[in-house]
Amino acid sequence: MAAPKGSAAYAIAAVPLLIVGSLFGLLLIGEDKCGPSAGNGGSSVSIDPASVPETEIAGYGHEQLVNAAYVMQAGKDLGLNARDQTIGVMTAMGESSLRNIDYGDWETGGVTNPDGTRTTSIGLFQQQDGWGTREERLDPYISSTKFFNAMTTKVPDRESLEPTIVAHRTQVNADPYHYTKFWDGAVQIVEGLSGVRTGLDSGDGSASGGTCAGLLPGEVSAEGWASPGAGPVTSPYGIRIHPVYGTQRLHAGTDLAGGGCDGPIWAAQDGVVTFRGFDDSGNGTISIDHGGGVTTRYLHMYDSGMLVQTGDKVKAGQQIARVGSSGESTGCHLHFEARVNGENVDPAPFMAEVGIQLGQ
Repeated sequence: MAAPKGSAAYAIAAVPLLIVGSLFGLLLIGEDKCGPSAGNGGSSVSIDPASVPETEIAGYGHEQLVNAAYVMQAGKDLGLNARDQTIGVMTAMGESSLRNIDYGDWETGGVTNPDGTRTTSIGLFQQQDGWGTREERLDPYISSTKFFNAMTTKVPDRESLEPTIVAHRTQVNADPYHYTKFWDGAVQIVEGLSGVRTGLDSGDGSASGGTCAGLLPGEVSAEGWASPGAGPVTSPYGIRIHPVYGTQRLHAGTDLAGGGCDGPIWAAQDGVVTFRGFDDSGNGTISIDHGGGVTTRYLHMYDSGMLVQTGDKVKAGQQIARVGSSGESTGCHLHFEARVNGENVDPAPFMAEVGIQLGQ
């Protein structure tokens, strides 16, 4: 998206981070807050199925957890990340309760295919004959590999979609939101088995990664800041070809997938709302003054998605809006800007200095 008409965002502001730091008195210049160990769903995790302990996680017992480990291992061997692996575990939970059963919907409910034939669903993912031989579909590792191969082929844009939608498009089941209730448990299982905090959201099934230092989107760092949105960075700050106008201009902020349409948007720090409405280009906009010459801006919400009013005092991590696609936007996302003394700065290093990594 482009900077609002009449704003100072068209001129690249060269504000050194040391100057930014002096405005807050809290920036830790030179300290790496976002090292490779930060949980963000961007790396594979796994556990040897043979080493799964005799325990229970999220109400699932040893046999089920071993099957979850096979799902995780298949995802790792395909080079998929923790989010993809967790989607696989979630899907198997929703299809078979992580049990490698040799019967399916026809046997339990007389369910037929659209052409009237009996369903032949078996295994962890309740895969029918078209997915492979009976032996393949009853092998937890092979059936998981087939699921992930189908997922990566059918859902190339899965990082911007809710996990349940990814599973639905892969499985082609009747209810696209069937898997939502299994996401929280899947996160617990993957993290419990691997011993790694993935940074994936628990509880809401959103399409998100994590933030720096293991923080989840919306969680507040030690410096009092929070990531404004979930999901990966879809367009960074800098000069680019405008997706609407096709001309080269400054992209004055960082775009985040934000968990898709209606995903939550959080205040980056404590402050006062100084603008709530639409700019000259029709972008739904919220501006927050944090004091010391620092302002953050959040763009592309619809009117119904702006949850605060001008003059409201907000806290870091407070939900202030829902992701939309108003104005100069080609799809639902959050455009996030950081300004110092009225001039735009690159939000990514700016936020990294206060303990927050934007996107994945």
